[in-house]
Parts: sequence; structure tokens; C-alpha cells
Amino acid sequence: MAAGRQRRWSGEMPIAAANAHAAENSRRCRRNAVRLVQLHIHVNARDRFLTGRPAASTRRRGRLTALAVAGLVVLLAVLGFAGRTGSAGRRLLHRVLPVHAEAAGGAPSARTTGPDWGDRFGDGTPDFLRLTDPADQAAFRRWFTLIAEYQAARPQAEVPAEITDCASLLRYSYREALKRHNESWFETTGIEIAAPPGEIRAWSYPHSPLGTALFRVKPGAFAPDDLSDGAFAQFADAKTLVERNAYFVSRDVRAAQPGDLLFYRQFGQSSPWHSMIVTRGGGAAEVVYDTGPDHGAAGEIPPHGPRPVRGDPGELRRVLLSELLDHPQPQWRPTAGNPNFLGIYRWNILRGTP
Repeated sequence: MAAGRQRRWSGEMPIAAANAHAAENSRRCRRNAVRLVQLHIHVNARDRFLTGRPAASTRRRGRLTALAVAGLVVLLAVLGFAGRTGSAGRRLLHRVLPVHAEAAGGAPSARTTGPDWGDRFGDGTPDFLRLTDPADQAAFRRWFTLIAEYQAARPQAEVPAEITDCASLLRYSYREALKRHNESWFETTGIEIAAPPGEIRAWSYPHSPLGTALFRVKPGAFAPDDLSDGAFAQFADAKTLVERNAYFVSRDVRAAQPGDLLFYRQFGQSSPWHSMIVTRGGGAAEVVYDTGPDHGAAGEIPPHGPRPVRGDPGELRRVLLSELLDHPQPQWRPTAGNPNFLGIYRWNILRGTP
């Protein structure tokens, strides 16, 4: 029995040991399997992280690059449009670009304001008519004098019918100087200028709140109600031009500049107010004027000399200022000692200029 039990136990021990070994191996296998799965998960996650991160960054960079290129294309298109369409394109460009600046947090750009309804000199001329840019002032003076000179140089039959006296010459030259001088203007006026001056940029006739009513005809400072109460008109005589539309500069003709006006008042004449346009300055200073129709008094000598026929309609003249200074009749000399010489005047739209 002992031997049998011994054999039985000796046989049972290897089986138990094998079972225990198998169980241990099973637990180890399970642990290894779990570790293997965890390792696999970790490796996959790492790979996704390492491979996915550059891809996302690349995609983001791609999107940003595409947006930058699109913005550049739009900007180039706007710049090209501005170059092709001139001032209209530039106005569009100035409207487009500030929008992007404000969207990016920049300061808003200045907006175009309406007309200036003030009258800082109290002379009846609204500030929206005044030419404050030196380039505009020079352009006006040049156009004004060129137009007046051209009338004196062209045949009498070609002079516009509205020019019949000194005041009408002023009105015509003033109005035409303030217009846009395009091909249509040259065809309409028949004026030929080899080298036209630059254009006035501030405004052009009749494109202002006054429309065609260009000349001040009522006294007083400007007020917005003047636009509709008859304070401005298309017509103004010499007296109204000097009193309502121009201002005194000096009685010394050496202070006269091209585009300035000389005014006289000849007492005792049927039309006592007379005006001339200074077209050139310096040592060879010249004036242009219209003699106007015969003023009536027999033996009356206008600045250009006696008329051959009483009642003649008059003519345009271009005279050296030195000739007027030596005129045989003192009342036509533009000197400070002549009570008939009112002095040098300048258009109100140029007021404030040196």
C-alpha cells in the first residue's frame, strides 16, 4: 500500500506541478497579451500623432496661403482697374481699401464732406466756391486770361455775341474759365490753345450748389437761403461785379497779377463803370477790355482813343499797361492820383491768396 500510495503521489505531483505551471503560463500570457494590446494602441496613437500633426499643419498653411493669394489677386485687380479708369478708379480704390483697414482694426479713413456753407470773409461768396489750392488758383488765372486774350485776337465776327461791353467780357471769360475744357468745350467756343493749362480740380461750372447762377447780385454775407432767394444770377453789370464779386487789392498797378481786374468810374457818363482784365504782368504788362457801345457824350474819349463813328458798337482791345499810364486823358490813367481809377480788384474766389 505504501508503495502504491507512493506511486500515486509521485504520479499526482507532476500533474499538479504541470497544472500550476500551466496556470502561471496562462496568467503570464494574459499579461503579455494585455501589454501587447496596450503597446499596439500606444504605437498606433503615436503614429497617428506624429503623422497627423504635420498634415494638419500643412493643411492650415495651405489654407492661409490660398487666402493670401486670393487677397493679392483682388488687390491687383483693383489697382489695375484704378489705373485703367483714372480718377473714377482711384475713387473706387479709396473706397475699397479703407474698408479692409477698418476690418483689420485700423482707424477709419476721412470721409468726403459736403459743400462748405460758410463765408469766412463775409463778402457774399460761399466758401465752397473759393479756390484754396494754389494749383487751382493758377489754373483759373491762366484760363481766364487766355480766354480774354483770345477774344481780342480773333476776328470781330467770331467773337461770341454775348460780349458787347467790358462787363460781358468779364462774365464770359470768368464763366468759361470755370468750365471743364474738354473736346466739346473747344468745339463749342472755337478757342484754339496750343498748350492748355491744367484743369481746376475743386469744382467746375455749373456743377456747384449755385448751378448756373454764378454771380452775386445782392449785398450781405452768404447764407444757405441765398441759393433760392435771388442773391445769385447769371448776369451782373460792371458795378455789381466790382462790389459783390471782387475785392480791393491796391491802387498801385505794380501789385496787379494776371487775372486781376482794373476798375474805373467815369462820372458824367451814361455808363460810368468800366473794367479791364490784366492778362500779363511784369515789365510788359498788358490789359484786355471791350470798349463797349458809344456812351453818348460828344467828344468823350474812351481809353482806346476817340471812336470814328458815334454810336458804334465798340471792339475788343489789347493794350500795354504802359500806354494807359501815359494816356492823354488823365481820367484813364491807372494811378493812385486819379480819382476815377478805383484800383486793382481780384475775384472773391481767389480771396486769401497772396
